[in-house]
Amino acid sequence: MANIKSQIKRNRQNEKRRLRNKAVRSEIKTRMKRAIEAAEMGTDDVEERFRLAQKRIDMAVSKGILHKKTAARRKSRLAKRIAAVRADASS
Repeated sequence: MANIKSQIKRNRQNEKRRLRNKAVRSEIKTRMKRAIEAAEMGTDDVEERFRLAQKRIDMAVSKGILHKKTAARRKSRLAKRIAAVRADASS
């Protein structure tokens, strides 16, 4: 444990941020999973769920939780995966 007052405060701040970032990352994973599940089941709200997943990823970038290129990669992979599931379902 730190003895220096400023380091004690810094540790408190880091822990708050860690928990906030963890919650955001978890939400991103959940929204991506729900979008894929909707595509697999062939429901009508695939586009809406995909849009919400993209929106949350973009918000994480603006807050500094994800890097811009990481977000682009995740959105691209999600789009490709949903397109592949839809292609399998239609054929």
